[in-house]
Amino acid sequence: APGGNAAGERKVPIDAATLKLSNATAEAVSYKGKAAIRVTDTAGDSAPDGKQLALIPGIEFGDGDIYIELAGDTKPGSPPTFRGFTGLAFRVAGDGSKYEAFYLRPKNGRSDNQEQRNHSAQYISFPDYGWKRLRDETPSRYESYVDLVPGEWNAIKIEVRGDKARLYVNGATQPALLVNDLKHGAAKGGLSLWVGPGTIAHFANLRIKTAE
Repeated sequence: APGGNAAGERKVPIDAATLKLSNATAEAVSYKGKAAIRVTDTAGDSAPDGKQLALIPGIEFGDGDIYIELAGDTKPGSPPTFRGFTGLAFRVAGDGSKYEAFYLRPKNGRSDNQEQRNHSAQYISFPDYGWKRLRDETPSRYESYVDLVPGEWNAIKIEVRGDKARLYVNGATQPALLVNDLKHGAAKGGLSLWVGPGTIAHFANLRIKTAE
């Protein structure tokens, strides 16, 4: 149960000093009442998508549920097209060369533009299936609307089973986004805090529950 201590569920401490960083910085902070890790994109505006990672050491995750709280916003002075991209990558290869991920675009959640709202939650599969390819080839299949506010905490649950995954946001009983064909298939790998271009994000209270 979200927030509960279900059988097999364990808290995973995140230590800013041991994160394996790629194009990002990480520091321990207090943010809106929670002990958190702040991850800031350092790749620059022209960097390829998906290269900003803060890999958590020592985790081998295949099937199960991942719970985390996250908040995302843009760095001051970021281009208006940047939306505070913040998420979690799972089944990450040790060198970060491939992974699956769900992320949020908090600045889209309450946009006055309905099309932007429809792009609030996103699935990607690195390196071959970035958001643009998925949007071009299969419009609307791998992204959806969810109510979000930039800089505010969101409670996330990701259910992963075989080649399927579901993203739940803020205690909803129905998924905001479901993926029935994870591009890497059934696999195992690590977990990584994930940010996109121009993002400052906060992460707290990571827990995982391994499926039987």
